Amino acid sequence: MRTPPVHRALHSVRHAWRCALVGVVALGTVLAVTGSAAGAASKPKKAPSDPYIAADVKAPAATLTGAGSTFDQPLFTKAFYEYNQKNTGVTINYASIGSGGGIAQFQANTVNFGASDVPMSPADIASATGGQVLQVPVALGGEAISYNVPGVKTGLKMTPGVLAGIFLGTIKNWNDSAIKKLNPGVKLPSNAITTVHRSDGSGTTYIFTDYLSTVSPSWKAGPGTGKSVSWPGGVAGKGNEGVAGIIQQTPYTIGYVELAYALQNHFTYAKVQNAEGVFLAPSLKTVAADAAEKPNINAVDFSIVDQPGALSYPISGYSWGLIYQLQKNTTTGTALVKVLDWESHAPGQAIAETLDYVPLPANIQALARSTLLQVTGPDGTTVLLTK
Repeated sequence: MRTPPVHRALHSVRHAWRCALVGVVALGTVLAVTGSAAGAASKPKKAPSDPYIAADVKAPAATLTGAGSTFDQPLFTKAFYEYNQKNTGVTINYASIGSGGGIAQFQANTVNFGASDVPMSPADIASATGGQVLQVPVALGGEAISYNVPGVKTGLKMTPGVLAGIFLGTIKNWNDSAIKKLNPGVKLPSNAITTVHRSDGSGTTYIFTDYLSTVSPSWKAGPGTGKSVSWPGGVAGKGNEGVAGIIQQTPYTIGYVELAYALQNHFTYAKVQNAEGVFLAPSLKTVAADAAEKPNINAVDFSIVDQPGALSYPISGYSWGLIYQLQKNTTTGTALVKVLDWESHAPGQAIAETLDYVPLPANIQALARSTLLQVTGPDGTTVLLTK
């Protein structure tokens, strides 16, 4: 199978790095961010004022494994590489297999951490074999409604009702009157619409179907919300990169992809009408505005779709790192909490912004740290994240 163009574009984002970086992995394989030798490390930056961050790169040598979200994969690729450059003793191997697969591996305790674009449910947590689960916010982003309609280069306008109708299969052709009414002057073809969705259990799917369930009673009563749902039709791709590749290569398609994939690969994507009736394209600014409308999220009350506010892009969400509160090995446990603390604060979030993720708001960074401060060593009392 030919590597989708989206992979090549992600490589181009990283071509100026000082050291060679392992590229975007093939679907379902392990991404090993090993870094280069200490002598090739970049020049050290001035120590940050945050005492936790200053201590994070002093983690003991360890090899960590994680699995899950493809939404997070571009961020993890670069962030874990950069962390390795600062602490060459810590290597992080991450398998970009989708949120559902990441949760399953985490439940089985075969990885040190999982990553999901939706927190684990009570049922998911009950099946975890490693004890009490903690969920740490690690990323914030939006989902672009990307499409490939030959001759239509500008962003089509989509209302919630039209989007739901397209994915329900009640709006079947690109020149349907409902789409034409929103886009006067745009020459729309009569070709059938082909929707593209995820084939794997996906937090990206959860965010999108959560949005559709919020804005469409018909969707809520039908497919509903979930990491996997019974799609009324369309074709499926594995991972964000799989969906992006299908849309990029197949005319008359439409689907949902993590914003970074759309921006970095110059996809055409829709302007979506928000709760205030304003048509907005996804961007760092509009996703941040949506998140700001609901500042006090947690692993139980986490949805930020369709928030009020004229500047709020409505298809947005957080991604979460999954770890066990009781770490059975002090060395790997300490390395794990330190790298996740580094990633969820200023150093890692500065990298996130360069890759078209929205930096975590200050209060969400504080939530991440307070969660990591609950992680203990084998004795059940010694906190592993220290200044």
